[in-house]
Amino acid sequence: MPTNIDSPLARRIAALAFLVFIFGATFWVLSPFFTALAWAGILAYVTWPLHQRLQQWLPARENLVAFLMTLGVAATLLLPLLWVMFTLLADVAAASALLRKIAAEGLPPLPAGVRDWPGASWLLAQYAKVQGDPEWVRLQLAALGLSDPGMLKSIAGGIGRNAAKFGIAVFALFFLYRHGDNVLTQFRRVATRWLGDAARGYIQAVGVTVRAVVFGIVLTALAQGVLAGLGYWVAGVSAPVLWGAITALVSLIPFVGPVVWIGLSLTLLAHGETQAALGLFLWGALVVSWVDNLIRPLVISGPTQIPFLLVFLGVLGGLNAFGLIGLFLGPVLLAISVAIWREWLVHKRTG
Repeated sequence: MPTNIDSPLARRIAALAFLVFIFGATFWVLSPFFTALAWAGILAYVTWPLHQRLQQWLPARENLVAFLMTLGVAATLLLPLLWVMFTLLADVAAASALLRKIAAEGLPPLPAGVRDWPGASWLLAQYAKVQGDPEWVRLQLAALGLSDPGMLKSIAGGIGRNAAKFGIAVFALFFLYRHGDNVLTQFRRVATRWLGDAARGYIQAVGVTVRAVVFGIVLTALAQGVLAGLGYWVAGVSAPVLWGAITALVSLIPFVGPVVWIGLSLTLLAHGETQAALGLFLWGALVVSWVDNLIRPLVISGPTQIPFLLVFLGVLGGLNAFGLIGLFLGPVLLAISVAIWREWLVHKRTG
């Protein structure tokens, strides 16, 4: 029997197909910008109390307030990154030249201070074997790609893409400051229409989690940078403030911060400063690294009322799934899941 195209069922199917097409096409068009828009949303939400205070100081000047906030956030994020990048630029060029020289001529002799290390005779013998086989060294460097000029081009391309994303995020941030209240109101209405009153709890869970994760990650990184910089100063590392800032920046990503102080400890050890190297290593292992275990659980788990294990897994899993933005998306998804789970438990008790 032929289907009547004017029947309610046919109209509903046609409307559903139309909505799927429209929203699917919209998703496809905006997909390259999701990361930048997510960063803009996180930055706007976290700095919104400051935006509201500035709005009170400058009433009826919405565009000016949005511009000043956008400029302030962009400068706060961009200036430290530019400072570190330009400072390290010469070191990267020198390291690349050194690697090319090693690939062409073989490993250089070890520093004289290595002879004073415990077990130095065994280490010198093993190094001599490797040093006597320059082809093996060349193959290892080629496998890592450290001496390949194409790797520098790839890094430059990645920096360019991230700079473009940063520009889009800053551009979107202005409009979020300008129209954020309206956007959030519309989102709440739509979410409440589709999910009912439970949507308010989910939105609240998202807000609390984002703010807690941002402050937890930033405060932990700053504390690690300050403590690491103090250790660098005591150990006699040149430019301790710079290296402390670098430690703070890389500590935004879990488990990456120790790379800095371990590398500096090995550098001190190679120059024969055994006591300074050992002291810096112990300071990093016993003090700097443990800050992560003290500050992050207090700042994140307390407001969200989520077990720190879930937050920790959310950070690592989000980082693996979504990249750097996953540091925030992972815990947010887990927060929504926990909110739904607790809602189900309450309904089961009252049911």
